Order: sequence, then C-alpha cells, then structure tokens
Amino acid sequence: MATLQDFSGYNPTWCPGCGDFGIGLSVKQAFVQMGYDPSSLAVVFGIGCSGNMNDFLNAYAIHSLHGRSIPNAIGIKLANHKLPVVAIVGDGDCYGEGGNHLLHACRGNHDITVIVHDNGVYGLTTGQVAPTAEKGFKSKSTPAGIIETPINPLSFAITSGATFVAQSFAGDAAHLSMMIKEAISHKGFSLVNVLQPCVTFNKVNTYQYYLKHIYKLAADYDPSDFKSSVSKSLEMGEEKFPLGVVYKTERPVYHEQIDALHKDTLIKNKRFTDFDKIVGGFI
Repeated sequence: MATLQDFSGYNPTWCPGCGDFGIGLSVKQAFVQMGYDPSSLAVVFGIGCSGNMNDFLNAYAIHSLHGRSIPNAIGIKLANHKLPVVAIVGDGDCYGEGGNHLLHACRGNHDITVIVHDNGVYGLTTGQVAPTAEKGFKSKSTPAGIIETPINPLSFAITSGATFVAQSFAGDAAHLSMMIKEAISHKGFSLVNVLQPCVTFNKVNTYQYYLKHIYKLAADYDPSDFKSSVSKSLEMGEEKFPLGVVYKTERPVYHEQIDALHKDTLIKNKRFTDFDKIVGGFI
C-alpha cells in the first residue's frame, strides 16, 4: 500500500504559511486513503503556485498550459476512461483563462475531478487580481480597486451542469481530504473549491478572516436539492462560506455515451494506420 512518502517529490518552494501546503497534504492523504499509488491515477496541473505542485507530487502528471488543464484532463479520461483523473488548478488559471473549458466540462459531465486553489490573486506573478477577488480589491494590476464583480465558483458550476460541487478550507486538512475523496469517488464532473489564503499578496482573505466567516453544512443538509444548493452557494456574496458538499446529483457521464468506448478503453483499441486512404479522399 502506498504511503504519503510515495507521493512526495521535491520539497515545496511556496511561501511559509501558504495555504498550498495544506492542499498538497490533503491531496496526498486522499490518494493514500483511497488506496492509490503514484501509477494508478493521472493528475493535470495548471500554471501558477498551484501548478508548482507538479514538482512536489509524485504521480503520472503533466503541467498544462495556462487555463488548459481541464481539456488535457478530459483528453486523458477519454483515452483511458478507467483511470481516475484529477486536475489541480488555481482560481485565475481555471475561472479566468480556463473559464470556457470549465463551463463545457460541467455541461458535458466529464468524469474528472477539479480541485481549485481559490486565493483571489495570481500569486505566482506577484498578486494581480483573480476572478474571485471582491470588487474594489487593490493589487498591482488594479491600484484603484478591481471594477468587476467576482465570479461565484459554486453557483457557476452548479448552474452549468456539474454533478458534484463542494467547498473546503486549506486550514482544515482532514475536511479537505474528505471532500477530495468524495469528489473522486463521484461518477461525473466534480469541483472542489478550496478557500486558500495567500499570505504574501492577499491581506484581506487571511486565515483569521476565513475562520470568522466559514461554517460547515449541517448534517441534515440535502445536497441533491438544486434550488437549495444554488441558494446556499449564493451566501458566498454575503461573506458566508459553506464548507461541505453543496450539490450532488447523478446523470450519465460523457464517456459512457460514446459508442467507441463501450467495449474497452481507446488505448486498447486497434490503431488506425491506413492514412493513405484518408489522404486519397482529398486528392
């Protein structure tokens, strides 16, 4: 059975106190507790401080282009739908550059898990505002305060068709590991939004701030109720951050509706080699 050390790569270079440490530990704990080893799953990273985890996590992993982690993850899943696929991204990477990919992954219900480091800034490039930053947030790129209103990742995912939407906090590794395990176990598109303090560039959404404003969903909360889930997600705009599975439902996943994948995975199918026939059709 794999251990945390089996998943460990180089020592992290994140800022001391960064929430990425808690996320990295939680990811490894989830993998170990689910019985995975580094060769039994695929991980795709975006660009940013979250993407640097590619160097610190030992697994079948790739560092994708900025905003392109989700289509890479989908490609891996379609090539081998029996392989668990996880995308680890940042809020700027996923909700900004990759927002269009997120939308269509949700509506397609692709069977992948997306874990988002939500810290409100582009930390790797020294703190420009990300799409989740509150209106008025001041940064190097917006010294007078950001003009746009923030995206609500929970309501966006729920209303776009995601079948599993959860939220956790980088300061609670046990809860985050639980959310990651539930997300990976879910059959369909799963989003785990992780509230992650950036101790260097975001002096507003600190650990102390989140400890004051987060709360865990009650045991009797029903995540299958669509309207209630959307209503619960909108509390984010009121500085109330629900932790737990906000929405969960079942519907056919993308790869199950492709005839070519019914018998086996694409990687085991006979390769097409008669390219001259295809070229001949255009001559």
